[in-house]
Amino acid sequence: MKFNTKTIHGGQEYDKAYGAVMPPIYQTSTYAQSTPGGHKGYEYSRTHNPTRAALENAFASIENGNHGLAFGSGLAAIDAILKLLKQGDEVISTNDLYGGTYRLFTKIFESFGIKFHFIGMENANAIENYITHKTKLIWVETPTNPMMNIIDIKATAFIAKKHNILLAVDNTFATPYLQQPLDLGADIVMHSATKYIGGHSDLVMGALIVKDKALAEKLYFIQNASGAICGPQDSFLALRGIKTLHVRMQRHCENGKAIAHFLKTHPNVDKVYWPGFEDHPNHSIAKEQMNDFGGMVSFTTKEDSYEGAVKVVEKLNVFTLAESLGGIESLAGHPASMTHASIPKEEREKTGVKDSLIRLSVGIEDIEDLIADIEQALA
Repeated sequence: MKFNTKTIHGGQEYDKAYGAVMPPIYQTSTYAQSTPGGHKGYEYSRTHNPTRAALENAFASIENGNHGLAFGSGLAAIDAILKLLKQGDEVISTNDLYGGTYRLFTKIFESFGIKFHFIGMENANAIENYITHKTKLIWVETPTNPMMNIIDIKATAFIAKKHNILLAVDNTFATPYLQQPLDLGADIVMHSATKYIGGHSDLVMGALIVKDKALAEKLYFIQNASGAICGPQDSFLALRGIKTLHVRMQRHCENGKAIAHFLKTHPNVDKVYWPGFEDHPNHSIAKEQMNDFGGMVSFTTKEDSYEGAVKVVEKLNVFTLAESLGGIESLAGHPASMTHASIPKEEREKTGVKDSLIRLSVGIEDIEDLIADIEQALA
């Protein structure tokens, strides 16, 4: 089954009760039993729920995995991965990553005795310099948030397997439409399904997908024991979002490309960060491991100041100034004061996240309207 068909049919079956095409919203906490332990596969909705199970099957299908898990948020999904570790373990992470992930790593799990190394991974060989017998996890974002750096998943997976280390990839920006890390050797794929998978800015959710059964069982145990699951209503909405993921991503990519090229030639713009440019440092890797280059674009203005960036985002009309990304509507953000505010300024600026940086999540509106909006804001 090819990808576009998988988004609609992958891992799904008609409802057994009445043949409903879409899985019903099983808005229930518990299930009747005929005798103690005698049930139809469901006993309590923290552990299993039919709507969530249908979603988890869909997650596994579109990422070419065998097991999917749905969580109450992307950070809850990351939290579950970190709970595979113990005191004294070490994690190697990309240094350009979502601020919430950095906060979870440094403010929560460092206090439990887990050590994190934040490094540039644009050259995968640099990772080996930080590997010790204590290294248990490599954490990768690609493309990175918000600098759009590209990390070679296949090369990183080779290093991880050589040293018997888990490799987890945050695939939120790319989505499985553009990139499938499990096929490139990753052990775990993570999504903030709040973003492109949901696609309509109306839910908060996280996802994990794996191939290995033993690893899946450990994560299922953590999911149930910690309880950070999503509800049936959000599961239903995410299932609906998955069914249009392929057509939405086509337009996101088309519009993202047009915006990136427009910005690159604009006299008031300094730098544009988008992996589709041939002069992007790892463009060849992006071209190899992605099917297209996505709808996320970051840039700085010639004014190169906090005030200048704020002035631009406040003047936008079609783009909405808001947190998050990946919805059908275009969003603009100021990472230094919004999504990455939890990262200390000196750490942010080492990776290029300057006060003048603007991040765009390019939606699926008419491209002429989006370009006109940016043009008037930059004028």
